[in-house]
Amino acid sequence: MLSAARYCAALPCMDLGRAKSFYADKLGLTPVDEQPDRLFYQARGGSEFLLFESKGTASGSHDQLRFSVADIEVEVRDLKQRGVRFEEYDFPGFDKATSIAWVVDHSAAWFKDTEGNLLCIVELATGAVDRPDTQI
Repeated sequence: MLSAARYCAALPCMDLGRAKSFYADKLGLTPVDEQPDRLFYQARGGSEFLLFESKGTASGSHDQLRFSVADIEVEVRDLKQRGVRFEEYDFPGFDKATSIAWVVDHSAAWFKDTEGNLLCIVELATGAVDRPDTQI
């Protein structure tokens, strides 16, 4: 059964070199393993994702990878200083000045990588459960 399997997000990219540079220079991430057509990244706690070379394009219309952080304001400010451009939305709870939204039990901010993948940063409210179905 898959209940014992490890999970790993996989993100497509048309230009692996360009994506690797973005993830290193803008996000401060280094792959733990590199193959000619894919890069593997791993976080503390064992969560991981990979970038794989693909001829297709990312939809960019929904979160494809989410980073759970302790202080979203600090993270967004740091990423903006590194040149990351955040998405803007028009819905209640979204603050265009900070690029951060507050909804129900968490704050979130979104940006796209060089390949069009929509990435999300989340800060959970005290006592909230970190679950992948926590959507904005």
